[in-house]
Amino acid sequence: MSAVVSQPLPVLRPMREVDLPGVLSIERASYEFPWTEAIFRDCLRVGYHCQVYDGHRSLQGYGIMSIGAGECHLLNVCTHPDHRVQGLGSNLINHLLGVARQAFAGVALLEVRASNKIAYELYCRMGFNEIGVRKDYYPARRGREDALVLARELSVGSS
Repeated sequence: MSAVVSQPLPVLRPMREVDLPGVLSIERASYEFPWTEAIFRDCLRVGYHCQVYDGHRSLQGYGIMSIGAGECHLLNVCTHPDHRVQGLGSNLINHLLGVARQAFAGVALLEVRASNKIAYELYCRMGFNEIGVRKDYYPARRGREDALVLARELSVGSS
């Protein structure tokens, strides 16, 4: 007889400064041009809504959102490559959108690299629509890459 050891489910909780090494590890494993520690520190300092998925042994993902003027902006949503395709990203986005609704935001906005088809498809499945392009928004190996601007209307009853 063999025992199956199940891992406890990760817990979604507010990000703290002590989490930054784990957040940076995920960021660097996920992006060729990662955010710096200073950017994450600034997000915490100014009071953006910052969440982490705590896997009890290590962080598995994080999300950062600003809210103001009746809208929210999903600034950075990422799961560790080892923990993708488990629903963490969509659960995190749904959580952030719920927070935005409670703050009376009427629309959610985000940018995604034009080359990031997996993220783009996830956002589309979650009700986001492409509303524009920011030319040369992201750094790239050869110059700059466009960002697709996506938006989703929020209402109290939507999920």
